[in-house]
Amino acid sequence: MEEDSSERAKAATDTPEAYYMEETQVNEEEAEERDPESNSSLHQPLLKRNKTLSSNPLALVGAKVSHIESLDYEINENDLFKQDWRSRSKVQVLQYIFSKWTLACLVGLLTGLIATLINLAVENIAGYKLLALVEFIKKERYLTGLIYLTGVNFGLTLIAAVLCVCFAPTAAGPGIPEIKAYLNGVDTPNMFGATTLIVKIIGSIGAVSAGLDLGKEGPLVHIGSCIASLLGQGGPDNYRIKWRWLRYFNNDRDRRDLITCGASSGVCAAFRAPVGGVLFSLEEVATWWRSALLWRTFFSTAVVVVVLRAFIEICNSGKCGLFGKGGLIMFDVSNVIVRYHVMDVVPVTIIGIIGGLLGSLYNHVLHKVLRLYNLINQKGKIHKLLLSLTVSIFTSVCLYCLPFLAKCQLCDPDITMETCTTNGRSGYFKQFNCPNGYYNDLATLLLTTNDDAVRKLFSSNTPNEYQPLSLLIFFALYCILGLFTFGIAVPSGLFLPIILIGAAYGRLLGISMGSYSTIDSGLYAVLGAASLMAGSMRMTVSLCVIFLELTNNLLLLPITMIVLLIAKTVGDCFNPSIYEIILELKGLPFLDAHPEPWMRNLTVGELADAKPPVVTLNGVEKVSRIVDVLRNTTHNGFPVVDDGVVPPTGLALGATEIHGLILRAHLLQALKKKFFLPENRRTEEWEVREKFTWVELAEREGRIEEVAVTSNEMEMYIDLHPLTNTTPYTVMESISVAKALVLFREVGLRHLLIVPKYEAAGASPVIGILTRQDLRAFNILSAFPHLDKSKGEGKN
Repeated sequence: MEEDSSERAKAATDTPEAYYMEETQVNEEEAEERDPESNSSLHQPLLKRNKTLSSNPLALVGAKVSHIESLDYEINENDLFKQDWRSRSKVQVLQYIFSKWTLACLVGLLTGLIATLINLAVENIAGYKLLALVEFIKKERYLTGLIYLTGVNFGLTLIAAVLCVCFAPTAAGPGIPEIKAYLNGVDTPNMFGATTLIVKIIGSIGAVSAGLDLGKEGPLVHIGSCIASLLGQGGPDNYRIKWRWLRYFNNDRDRRDLITCGASSGVCAAFRAPVGGVLFSLEEVATWWRSALLWRTFFSTAVVVVVLRAFIEICNSGKCGLFGKGGLIMFDVSNVIVRYHVMDVVPVTIIGIIGGLLGSLYNHVLHKVLRLYNLINQKGKIHKLLLSLTVSIFTSVCLYCLPFLAKCQLCDPDITMETCTTNGRSGYFKQFNCPNGYYNDLATLLLTTNDDAVRKLFSSNTPNEYQPLSLLIFFALYCILGLFTFGIAVPSGLFLPIILIGAAYGRLLGISMGSYSTIDSGLYAVLGAASLMAGSMRMTVSLCVIFLELTNNLLLLPITMIVLLIAKTVGDCFNPSIYEIILELKGLPFLDAHPEPWMRNLTVGELADAKPPVVTLNGVEKVSRIVDVLRNTTHNGFPVVDDGVVPPTGLALGATEIHGLILRAHLLQALKKKFFLPENRRTEEWEVREKFTWVELAEREGRIEEVAVTSNEMEMYIDLHPLTNTTPYTVMESISVAKALVLFREVGLRHLLIVPKYEAAGASPVIGILTRQDLRAFNILSAFPHLDKSKGEGKN
């Protein structure tokens, strides 16, 4: 399946949706040829459509093309579930609640420990690398230093890239778009496996230590989600623990809640921001939320903070090698007196506008770069490795050579020589190629870890320590590196590159304002970083809290809020957020919270007409019919209909009953367990309990090709009533697509049945089934191309 999918994806163009886009354009041209006056004639029908509603089951998950299915977030209320629910004692209910909180605690604990491990490894590897580089600089062996730095970074990048390309393609990139899609209801294959987790940890250490312009914040979110998923299912697929209490979590709903806790813990571990982590999940990644989940995510982040705090105390005593405060990103400016007046609103507004403009421009250019990288990556594993290694060499050469362009600065006479300059660990600034008593400000920012560079840009009471030319070079370099580093085959995050770019132009603006503003230049750097993140990622509340927890200063709240709101508003005028752009590029069927305005002009009944006829099954169905349906369709849900039912009102005539919806996985379970009857009859309750348990029905593995059915068994029957979800969500055919989309997304559905407004004698009580693919605007427009003309006629 994966090889076929890859060939189909490569035969398209640079995205999984490109083939369908071309097909839609051809269909629109044919429609225009058939009716050239359709736009002007009042007698033409409002809606014109192609023959079928197209869908695209392929998407890029990580760096790998996969077949996409939806998740079953809806509770499957069949007879077995109802029996299990009724039989649960108070002790079992308390055990379930206790288990959820225990797993939430374990998610926070393990995420905090792994984040500390990554920080320790990065600081020590990068630290010893830079200390060895110092020896070459002291001896003025500059060319040898360049070769050494480039070689070490090359090796570290090679390790990260080989692991991602050969062992876990889904570990490449940040992982946040895939997590966002998963919590929206999209099954992202191999995204949360044990191999992915291990490669993500080692790859993040290698990539960040190599000095690439990327952060470990995005990977930490993915790592937290992997930990949560593995804990919820009892370990990797091949070595899963079959503890009895874990059976409660063998469903997509509880796994979704755990992954939400993991994502929050990852953000908390990256920024030491527990409240910001919870709000990040609420604002950015989670589609479905409730108060109980809020408490558990907050509990997970609280555990992370305790773990980080404990290791900070240990490392302050010097037991962590070269590890300092930098690995945990503690930007403490609480000792700075924040002063701002009414006139400071002008520069704050300018920062917000610049952040929105630069953020949208950054998204636009990154979109083009990712399309180019996708074309390169399609050529094979060698090309992926060569691309990653080329970026590593370019980065190393820039980091080492550009400081030679900066002028040496005289140390402040108020501070001691040892505190001012050094090429080792003791000084604040880097001496690099300067004489004693002088420092190289550009080398101070470039020849260090990214975390330490952010701290230095955020530093307060340093108005003249960094020259405008050096900041301008730093800003231009990290704009280029940020665009060309994201998308290579290594674990990477977007947070830190954007923070570095924003902090550089924020400090530049602070220097240019001079005496016209009372705001410290370090606080300008903080506001610049916040504005660019809001302009690119389009988050406001969570970013505001993250920066407050990051800087440990509540006095920044008013101006930070203003900057974030302005930057997001300006950015929204040009393009979507960076994560939405990546979701679209990968072809992940993410359902947005806001339907398109033209969706109110289309009914679900018209969508059903554009689809093939719905396949229904009888309550007691022949085995041969079930096998035939499973072999010849790819549907994952089938309505179960009973004919000739006497309704409760006592009417003499038989009626047609919609008994419910049965999943493909449950039909496969019935075939595998030989749940066959020699005659056409309904089963007794004890017969069902002998064959099935509610836990077994939660398994989704299996294909019809793996099921062996004899010719004699083909003539037997299966009673589908006990396995059928008797409470599926239904909508009338007259409801608008906009309403159906809101219902589908908010409830977390996989299937939505369409029932007729008027039911004629002998007609089917179900006229169609809506799935996630059917409600995507792109697929709807492929069937109704003329709706595209009304896209700009108003907004909700």
